[in-house]
Amino acid sequence: MSRSMTTETSEAKELALVGKVELRIALTDSDAKLESMLNIYLAPLLLKLASDHASVRNKVIAVCQHINTRIKPPSIKLPVAALVKQYKDCHNSIVRHFDILYIQHGIDRLPVQERLDLLPTLIHGLAENFEESPTHTASLFNVILKLLHHLVLPLRGSTEDTDLRLRLGLAERVLDAEFVASWLGKVILFTTSASGTKSCPGLSAEECDFLKLYGKNDIWTLGGPGNSSSGMNLTETKVISAKFLSSGAFTEVERFLPALYASADSNSRLSDIGEDILKRATPVVSLEDHSLLAKLFKVYLGTRGATGSLPARRSLQTKILALFCRSRESTSFVPEILQIVKEALEPQSQSSDHVGFQHSGTPPKQGLDLAKLRAQVFAFTNWVARMGSGVSLSALAPTLVADLRIYIEAQGWPRVNNENPGLSMGELSSRSYCYESIGLLAKACPSDLLVEPNLDLLRWLFSSLSADTSGTDISISIEQALSSVLSPFANDTDEDVENALTDLLLHNMSQRIGETGADGNIAVRSTRYVAVRFANRCLPFHSVKARLLDVLAQTDGPRERGEVLEEGRRGLNPYWYRNLNPLRNPPSIRNDASEISRYRLPNFVDLIQEFFVGQGTSINVRQQLGFGYSPAITFCRGVLLHQALSSEDKSPVIDADWKKNIDAMITNDETSRMEIKNHLENMCTAASGYHYLSRFLYAALEGFTDSSLGDSDSSGTCLLEICSLSPGRVIDEIASQVSGLRDAIFANRHSSRTIASHIFGILASRGENISPSVESLLHQFSKKIEKWSNSVGSEVHEVHGSVLSMAYLISRRKYLNNNYNFEGVDELGFIRLILTILSTGRDKELLDAATLAVGQLCLFGTLTSDTIPAPYDVLSLVDKLKARAEDGDDNSVLTLGHLAMQCGEDDEGSEVGTSALSRIIDSLYNLHEKRQPELQFAVGAALSCAAAGWQSKSLVGLQDVDSGAIPRCALRSKTLDMILEKVLSDCNTTKPALRQGSVIWLLCIVQYCGHLAQVQSRLRQCQTAFKGFLADRESLNQETASRGLTLVYEKGDRDLKDDLIRDLVGSFTSTNVGMAGNVSSETQLFEPGALPMGDGSVTTYKDIMSLASEVGDSSLVYRFMSLASNNAIWSSRAAFGRFGLSNILSDSSVDGYLAHNPKLYPALFRYRFDPNTNVRSAMNDIWSALVKDPQSTINEYFDSILEDLLKNILGKEWRVRQASCAAIADLVQGRPIDKYEKHLSRIWTLTFKVCDDIKDSVRQAAMALARVLTAVLTRSLEAGDSSSNTAGVMLKEVLPFLLSPSGLESGAQEVQAFSLKTLLQIIKSSNAKILRPFIPDLVGRLLALLSSLEPQEINYLHLNADKYGMTAQQIDDVRLSSVRSSPMMEAIERCLDMLDDSSMISLQSSLEQALRTTIGLPSRVGVSRVLVSLSTRHNFVFKPYADNFLKVLRKQVLDRNDTISTSFAAASGYVARLASNEEVLRLFDYCKKLYFDSGEDDRHRVVSAELVSAIAKYATDRFASLANDILPFVFIAKHDPNERTKELFNNTWNENVGGSRAVLLYLREIVAMASPRLDSPRWSIKHTAAFTIADAVNAMGAEISTLNAEVIWPSLEKALSGKTWDGKESILEAFITFAKNSDLLVSNKLIADRMQSIVLRESKRNNVQYRQHALTCLGDFVEICKGVEWYDLVHDITNPLIIELLDDGNKMDVDSQTGGPSSKITSERTLANALRTLLKSIDPDLREAPRLAASLTQTFELIRKALFRNDKIVKDAILDGEMALFKKLTKTGFHDSLDTILNKYASTLFEMDDQAEQSRTKAAEAATTLARWAPEKSQVHTRLTGSVKLALTQERSSSVRQKLQACCKALDEQNGP
Repeated sequence: MSRSMTTETSEAKELALVGKVELRIALTDSDAKLESMLNIYLAPLLLKLASDHASVRNKVIAVCQHINTRIKPPSIKLPVAALVKQYKDCHNSIVRHFDILYIQHGIDRLPVQERLDLLPTLIHGLAENFEESPTHTASLFNVILKLLHHLVLPLRGSTEDTDLRLRLGLAERVLDAEFVASWLGKVILFTTSASGTKSCPGLSAEECDFLKLYGKNDIWTLGGPGNSSSGMNLTETKVISAKFLSSGAFTEVERFLPALYASADSNSRLSDIGEDILKRATPVVSLEDHSLLAKLFKVYLGTRGATGSLPARRSLQTKILALFCRSRESTSFVPEILQIVKEALEPQSQSSDHVGFQHSGTPPKQGLDLAKLRAQVFAFTNWVARMGSGVSLSALAPTLVADLRIYIEAQGWPRVNNENPGLSMGELSSRSYCYESIGLLAKACPSDLLVEPNLDLLRWLFSSLSADTSGTDISISIEQALSSVLSPFANDTDEDVENALTDLLLHNMSQRIGETGADGNIAVRSTRYVAVRFANRCLPFHSVKARLLDVLAQTDGPRERGEVLEEGRRGLNPYWYRNLNPLRNPPSIRNDASEISRYRLPNFVDLIQEFFVGQGTSINVRQQLGFGYSPAITFCRGVLLHQALSSEDKSPVIDADWKKNIDAMITNDETSRMEIKNHLENMCTAASGYHYLSRFLYAALEGFTDSSLGDSDSSGTCLLEICSLSPGRVIDEIASQVSGLRDAIFANRHSSRTIASHIFGILASRGENISPSVESLLHQFSKKIEKWSNSVGSEVHEVHGSVLSMAYLISRRKYLNNNYNFEGVDELGFIRLILTILSTGRDKELLDAATLAVGQLCLFGTLTSDTIPAPYDVLSLVDKLKARAEDGDDNSVLTLGHLAMQCGEDDEGSEVGTSALSRIIDSLYNLHEKRQPELQFAVGAALSCAAAGWQSKSLVGLQDVDSGAIPRCALRSKTLDMILEKVLSDCNTTKPALRQGSVIWLLCIVQYCGHLAQVQSRLRQCQTAFKGFLADRESLNQETASRGLTLVYEKGDRDLKDDLIRDLVGSFTSTNVGMAGNVSSETQLFEPGALPMGDGSVTTYKDIMSLASEVGDSSLVYRFMSLASNNAIWSSRAAFGRFGLSNILSDSSVDGYLAHNPKLYPALFRYRFDPNTNVRSAMNDIWSALVKDPQSTINEYFDSILEDLLKNILGKEWRVRQASCAAIADLVQGRPIDKYEKHLSRIWTLTFKVCDDIKDSVRQAAMALARVLTAVLTRSLEAGDSSSNTAGVMLKEVLPFLLSPSGLESGAQEVQAFSLKTLLQIIKSSNAKILRPFIPDLVGRLLALLSSLEPQEINYLHLNADKYGMTAQQIDDVRLSSVRSSPMMEAIERCLDMLDDSSMISLQSSLEQALRTTIGLPSRVGVSRVLVSLSTRHNFVFKPYADNFLKVLRKQVLDRNDTISTSFAAASGYVARLASNEEVLRLFDYCKKLYFDSGEDDRHRVVSAELVSAIAKYATDRFASLANDILPFVFIAKHDPNERTKELFNNTWNENVGGSRAVLLYLREIVAMASPRLDSPRWSIKHTAAFTIADAVNAMGAEISTLNAEVIWPSLEKALSGKTWDGKESILEAFITFAKNSDLLVSNKLIADRMQSIVLRESKRNNVQYRQHALTCLGDFVEICKGVEWYDLVHDITNPLIIELLDDGNKMDVDSQTGGPSSKITSERTLANALRTLLKSIDPDLREAPRLAASLTQTFELIRKALFRNDKIVKDAILDGEMALFKKLTKTGFHDSLDTILNKYASTLFEMDDQAEQSRTKAAEAATTLARWAPEKSQVHTRLTGSVKLALTQERSSSVRQKLQACCKALDEQNGP
């Protein structure tokens, strides 16, 4: 019971309290008292709603209802602050509900500042409030949005802006800041729709309800019904929200998402703000934040379900995808990515941005927005493929590829669907992207998509390439996709996959255009190139099928595309294959590249099986391989020989000259030939090996004999080569086909005959007996040879082949079987016959055949000095061969050497030189006079043969058959010694020809006979001889000597090598006389100009000595002598081919030395870039031989090399400076900046110094280095944040140089141009963070450069424009256009894009300086464009400076150049957008001052017009807001006499007013401004003011109010005062309009009198042109003034004038000097107007009949005289006046006293001669009017009746006849009934 009583007591107390409050509120009798009570009790009263007692709560609600009725007056303020605080503190939902109601009700009644003071309180705890009650929070957020409309944000970057976050309390309440920023972003996304949809793009239904206050749709409708306060404008709210977000209240991370939403909005006001925020926020926000990415994916895709959010708008989706493409983490959202791609590919409706997706067979045409979105989706897909993790890609790639394939196939695959014949550009682009994405995705996930036994995707891509008909662009994308999937197959693959790939490639290689493939698709393009690329990159080199593909690529020969042929050739070269397929992880130490399985050469047997056995019959093989047959033979030959040489660990070097290396080994190296023979012998021991070798020889023979297979000679050469090395039994088998050589022996091509004859000799010489086929051929050869003397044309070719065949056969056969005689062949007769040909023949081809035949017979001992048949002997033969040799025939020289092998030495005591051998040797010596290097090398080889016989290494490759013994040769004992002594002696001669020959012969003897003791014992002498040629003037002698020194060093033992080194080095370093031919280091070795190197001549050997000296190893001198081997003559001779520098430098002592003496590398590295080609090539060879791993070597000695280069870059010798520049450029490329960062400043400093070198080539090298450094810098800048420190370091070093006198201000144009180009690249590549500190200076410099870099020809053309038929303005227009498209302006715009508040401060000074100092048009126009850009695209950072720049621009618009002035005026218009009202008004005042104080100079008035026009055009809003201040001035100025000024002001007026009567709005201002100018001493201003008043009068309309009339009348009166001037008539006409439309003429007697005096005064003016208009106005004024007698006044004015004009009628007509009417026309018009006015002045109402008659009579006399002039103008004027007069008479009625005079008027109506139709019409109308006045029987009536009837009979015009008939009718009406 106690508790019950307590409860009742509590409830009663609460009710009592509420009752008291209610009573107090009820007793208030005024709004002020009520407001005071509510301030005290409203919040506590509402708090009682939290009571536990329902009665209390109901009582409070009742009181609230009473309050609601009392607070309807808007003057009553509510305690909103207390209610807000109570809302935040109380958590009761009912209390909060009522708090919100009264907050919403009272917030708009508070003063703005009080409302804004509530903002922090409203924001605090908002996030927590949302969790408790979203409904209530929505109302609070809505209140916050309303307050934002009144919030004045501080300037960004100011102290107030920085403190705003603190002032709002958001710094401590991060959750609230995030909540507000998030919902402001949702406001930006929010859209209202009349369709009733619950959600919108990017927002769920719940979020939309929140923003609509859960059903209150009218909150976004202004003045919505039922809403106590006006709704908000959604667009403006979005803009205000974005501006609030850009303030300092939020961090970059908080405003990032809202800024992103805003940047994609279609409203430019919103998107500009969003872009500006985004530009600053993006670098700060981590795009790897998973939660952020999740939000973006959610906005992009939306959330499914009835209340879910719709996907974002496409523009926003595109923006989001662009961010995803910068985030690696975004690739982990697998389901979302799949959905994005799927939705982008599915058909989309064009009617809506977001619809459901329904798949159909044919997608509709896509719009631009969808095309952009799809392009970005594909870019994101590519990003995912490149950056995604393996796990993500495994989940993504298969599905994505399947979707992409479905999309392509839906469009029609491989052919486009018939119902969709033409894909749009967007669809084609999407198709292209699909193919490319498929390739990238497949590459990223090969295990699931590509590398599988069926190769489904790869087959699909090949089919697409072959049969897709979408166009060339699509095929390029397919090829790109196929290129992308190359690398996965390049790895080791499963055997099944490799086999399937091989089959697929073979199919595509064989498929031709137009054929139907296995998949049923018709090929429209070839896939051969892609197939062979796959073969070369995806299949190992040992794959025989891959090599078959390379062969098949060459099948069509010249008909095939070049790239297919080239790719096929590369695939058959192991060197190029290795270059195409570099090792991914090469072993650190590798002895031989063949150890790598992938690079292993295919097996020879497998090749033969695949190429020539497995393809069927030989005919089928030839048909299938076509032009690829010879390459196949050549490749098999190379593989066979390589494998043979590799068996003994002498594998040929696999480099670019792989084939040449093999050729050199088998031609010159006896050991290598023996290895090959052994290999082939071992191969033939196995049946299969024997079979495949013989099959290869058969194939080579077929390839040689079938000329349709392309290069048959290469097949023949391979056959010849292998036959010469193959075992006898293989040769015996192939010999059965020797008859097939007949056509080749008789062929027209010389090379074919020579090869065929040689092969014939080898094959036919085998066996015990000669086959019948060979015998048959021999008989044919014999018969043809017998007829040699009568042979012509092709018969000569047959004789040539026959001679060679017989010679090769007889020589080999006799060697193999010395006792064998040919049946039916006269061997001796054959020898006699060829000697006869040699003696008497004249045909060169036959002489060549005979010479070669003699050489072959002598070589194998068949023809000796003793076996020469009579009548010939050996001496005569020598003489014949000598004669041919002297003609330069190499074969004759070699034949002499071969003949010498069969001649014995001189006997003891015999006379020297009498023997055949002596004769031959002397003949060879005498050939030194032939200055042909090739001939001298042949002499050297011949001498080696004569001296050593078969011991000469020059004959190693000529023994093509082997009987186990050396062929017959004469014995030698002293010949070699004799020849050596002779040659060494001749080396010291002074005769140039003999010196050259001797050094070459000595080189050949050392090369070919160096292994013999005679030569070994004389190596020291040879060294001395060679050294003596190092100072020779002939470069060939120098090179020969250097090569010889290398050979001498190579042939000697260690002791000899050391001795040779000491001798050589001593000869260069000692001042004492040493060995013969010593030279000093200063000796000139080359003729001036022989090695052109600019201004100096430096020897190759001095460089070598310098390098050796630097290193400290004298032995290197010998090793480096081989640098002369670069001469083409060496590479052309196989004898020297295998002796490369690498063999010398591979010596272990060199390697050991370099290991302890690394200082060689810096010097050698620099010499590799020497300007001299020989030095450079030699040093590169040395470097390649010394440095096995260049990368690691350079890295190890990087600092040493760079230090050496920097030391030498300023050296004394220009060659060293140039080489150092090139070397540094090569050194720094591709290396991290960390390695040379400490040297960077020094590098740039020295580079710029050398850029101004005196030597042109050095300057060019320095510029090249500078370009390399620039490229390094730009790559660092493009790397972004990852290299920001590096790039910043480089920029700090580089930019000061570029902007210094050494760069942009350099006097050298090359340096200046480079500096500019570098600057542009830096600006283009840099990000804002790095470049921003330099922007102010950069912009200023670039603006100045716009003028300084303008071609001087432009200035000349500008000054002499008239000479070229142009105007200066036309040239300026071109210059202006060039500035707009200038790359420097692009760079400046790029700099402006990176501005922030801090850099803008410095930029202000830079721009002001540019405005003051720049003088050229391009620069000044550039400054104006910068200001325009700042005002439009960077308004946030520029706005605080707009006032200052608008002030500065006032002076700039007065530039003398019109183009510059106009540009600055336009810039002023843009800047005015951001300037304050005060500054814009000051600019308007300046415009007025310019205009009114300009004097007679039109220029200032034009400038004023351009300024005002620019503001009206580019700052429309500002102009409209200040219209009252400027439009009156515009109205005045639009009447300027200058046409340009008038046009600009007139356009401005028309575009900113709503009609002519808008003048009334500004009438007082216009009059107040114009009236004082009527007294201006400047005529132009005075006239403008007068025209203004006149136009204002005309614009007032038909009724001018008294008030307005009184305002304008004084000015109008003043405008008409003074003398006449051109155009004053328009003022007078306005005066008449004023008199007519205003009531002042009637209501104000004083003004009426002034008007009358004015019109009379003006009518009396004597100005001829003005007078005619004044008379018209007088007549009009007479008509206006009713009740005033005007005739006498008018007559007094017009009578003397009319008489004067009539008297002057015969005066000569004179043209007007101003282009107006001539004097005659002016007179006619004046006369007409005078007569018209005079007639108008007759008023019958005011004159009694006698006086009226007198007036009419006076007037008629003047009319009669005027009619005699017969002027149409005068006639029409008289008729008009008479018409007006007759109308007045009709009103007064008939009077007898007037009948007579009016009869005279009537008589003139139809008596005027030659009247025009218009005049006749007027006469008829006047007659009709007069007829109504004249009664029947009056004189007028009678006159008119007769005249009209007569006129009717003569009139043809129907319209005139109608008028005449009307007149008749009027006359009839006057007749009685």
